[in-house]
Amino acid sequence: MEESRSLPEGRAVRTAPAPGPVHRRPPAVPRAAARPLPWLALTGAAFALLQLVLIVPGTGLGWDETVYASQVARDVPAAFFSAPRARGITYLIAPVAALTPSATALRITLALLSGAGLWAALWVWRRLLPTRVLALGGALFATLWIALYYGPQAMPNLWAAYGALAATGFFLRAVQDRTDRRALVGLPLAVAATALMRPPDAGWLVLVPAVAALAVPRWRRPALVLLLAGGLLLGAADWIVEAYLRYGGLFARLQRAAEIQGGIGWNLAVDDQIRSLDGRGLCRPCDVPWTHPVTAVWWFLLPLLTAGGVLAAVRARRPATALLPTAVAVATAVPYLFLIDYAAPRFLLPAYALLSLPVADGLWRLAAPGGRLRPRATALLATALAAHLAVQLAVLTGNTARNRHMRQDFTAAATALHALGVRPPCVLTGDHAVQLAYYAGCASRQTAGPDAGTTPQQLRATAAHQPVAVLVPPSAAPPALARGWRPAALSGTGSFRGYRAYRSPAPETGAATGPTAR
Repeated sequence: MEESRSLPEGRAVRTAPAPGPVHRRPPAVPRAAARPLPWLALTGAAFALLQLVLIVPGTGLGWDETVYASQVARDVPAAFFSAPRARGITYLIAPVAALTPSATALRITLALLSGAGLWAALWVWRRLLPTRVLALGGALFATLWIALYYGPQAMPNLWAAYGALAATGFFLRAVQDRTDRRALVGLPLAVAATALMRPPDAGWLVLVPAVAALAVPRWRRPALVLLLAGGLLLGAADWIVEAYLRYGGLFARLQRAAEIQGGIGWNLAVDDQIRSLDGRGLCRPCDVPWTHPVTAVWWFLLPLLTAGGVLAAVRARRPATALLPTAVAVATAVPYLFLIDYAAPRFLLPAYALLSLPVADGLWRLAAPGGRLRPRATALLATALAAHLAVQLAVLTGNTARNRHMRQDFTAAATALHALGVRPPCVLTGDHAVQLAYYAGCASRQTAGPDAGTTPQQLRATAAHQPVAVLVPPSAAPPALARGWRPAALSGTGSFRGYRAYRSPAPETGAATGPTAR
């Protein structure tokens, strides 16, 4: 117990108890700072609103999206599900996809959910960083064209980014305050969410925290390693079970996934990622010229800005709030920068989400080193950020325009197929068959490539009792499968020429029916 002794003036002073092991809480964020709830909620709401205004209207589902959505969409046969894919995103979209295959409904739902997800991931950090840093970091991430474009898409990468950001925050809270029970619950759940979406990403995510929990003296908590491993296994459980049910085991699935991705090994893909920043969703093979260097300026500045954030955190006596997310970001980026031979900007979303916090911390220190804004520095940073946002908006506008043209093209192609008698139940194979099948309500079956799931003989047998169409580019010759089949041009699209098996009697050519509004 504490003891007190009297002073001559009649005041008392308490003496501290005998020293012993104590668990100190992390330095509290100043109470004078803005309240986190409204500002972080505003950040998430703005992210969702930008998607609803700039991206959702008129955009359609891309190839990967149709694969994920077809697993759960109403009246749409499931597309072939290859080894690298995980079903987490299908679980997320299942409620709305089961009601309607509409791309617009799916986009709206995901835009709202992604705004809420950004708020939730930032909210984890409210005890670690000032609100102004969290709000700015969220805004920096949310205004990248990559985050905006993939926010309303049925793709797993953004959700893996949220999981990585939340897991890193929970881990840091757990090691700095051992009484934070919410962090102990949230840590494995955040890792599980990441693993559910992208199991390999979750594997790279847990490496840094696991090593830190064992090697950093002040953070040494082996129990956290068990929580990390438990979250990883929980989230990847269905992927592992499916590996044994469909692929002959976990290692067989990993090997097949590596084959589909072109092999996993030393492949310097840094330059591929840089070239893809001009709006390429997939750069494979990435032998295209680098025609828009301005789109990568922010990417080259990112290491410098991150270093500034680390310095700001050190001066604020909370270095871990910058060092840990930076280390985790590097770990999650390693496979996509050095181990595969192609690039997609969305692969680095977890790294960008994690680095947004130290970058925001550093920018705040530049603008207000003593807590008060410096007019000149603030004006200079505002100008630089405005230029950055203009570039991001330009890339985003180009991407969404191409997507809208794509949707019109596939909708027209689906209408043409229906007019030719290729209506559900039907089968498409060949070029763009996976994507067009979703719009036409058909099944997609490939005889070669990573999605191979049938043979030409089986397709010919199928054509005896239901419509089958083989799709080829306009200038290509028909494959052996379609020899003897009558060609039918998908007029009005400019992208396809279809070959199908005509049956007797001849198919009707009346008005198209089916889900062509997708």
